[in-house]
Amino acid sequence: MRIVVTGGAGFIGSALVRHLVLEVGAEVLTFDKLTYAGNLANLAPVEGRANHSFVRGDIRDRAAVDAVFASFAPERIYHLAAESHVDRSINGAENFIETNVLGTFTLLESARRHWNGLDDAAKRAFRFLHVSTDEVYGSLGAEGLFRETTPYDPSSPYSASKAASDHLAVAWHRTYGLPTIVSNCSNNYGPYHFPEKLIPLIILNALHGKPLPVYGDGSNIRDWLYVEDHVRALHLIASEGRTGETYNVGGRNERRNIDVVRTICAILDRLAPAPRPHAELVTFVTDRPGHDARYAIDATKLETELGWRARETFETGIEKTVAWYLANEDWWRPLRDGVYAGERLGVLKEA
Repeated sequence: MRIVVTGGAGFIGSALVRHLVLEVGAEVLTFDKLTYAGNLANLAPVEGRANHSFVRGDIRDRAAVDAVFASFAPERIYHLAAESHVDRSINGAENFIETNVLGTFTLLESARRHWNGLDDAAKRAFRFLHVSTDEVYGSLGAEGLFRETTPYDPSSPYSASKAASDHLAVAWHRTYGLPTIVSNCSNNYGPYHFPEKLIPLIILNALHGKPLPVYGDGSNIRDWLYVEDHVRALHLIASEGRTGETYNVGGRNERRNIDVVRTICAILDRLAPAPRPHAELVTFVTDRPGHDARYAIDATKLETELGWRARETFETGIEKTVAWYLANEDWWRPLRDGVYAGERLGVLKEA
């Protein structure tokens, strides 16, 4: 099985590559631009493996994408390349539109050209899995869950760009017959997570005795999904899911942001005690613009149709995650010192 993973040097993408190469035994080509969030160190566990190769490239570059299809002849595309941080989208929306919308269009067109040239059996076997986010659905109130039929209502430039790319993937199936599938996941966490996101930011700030910034009053709720559970779901969806369909992937682990932060602090108090409790570093800061109140995924379709279940609870997953960061300073130190030091992003500025 030959699989191209776009964005395979990023957080979720690299977890997927490691799973496919080490557990599934697939032949994998990672295609990644290596932006600030792409990191070859994420792929160290598969370095030198005969069934893994890496190509540096931009999904907006049609010639580069066509060259990968021509040389590698993939049977599947797992498309994870994206600008993904909401805060960065507030002050840099153009990058999100170019990569997430135009890049997805370019990839779909290149895949369609490749697919049209296959024989009938290869056409039936080919899959294009477009990996997206629950943020496309907007914000929930105190009750209810996002389902595959929930209308799209994005709030940020990031989620709007992902909504657009979702629609493109569906349209390329309906119009051209390209066998696409869309997945929408809840908030991921786990090892190799770039430290701009909430959980790794809190872990590293706490280790350095820095303030632990919590937006607003910390009451915003997210459904947390351990990244290794997510990538198992992605491969299952591509292997057994129905083309033209959408599958939601969620861990059924809703937590308020402030409770996530306090849980991390309690774990660090045990594993890396400091002179005072880490929770005393919590600092409430001005909320970000358009901050959705609550996300929660209903994964019933994935669970009943394909038999997937999350293996990690939030308690087991967050314990593993904190322990990984404590044991892997050689991974995060260069990022913290040279790429992103934990400064506030997404403060609204004049256009």
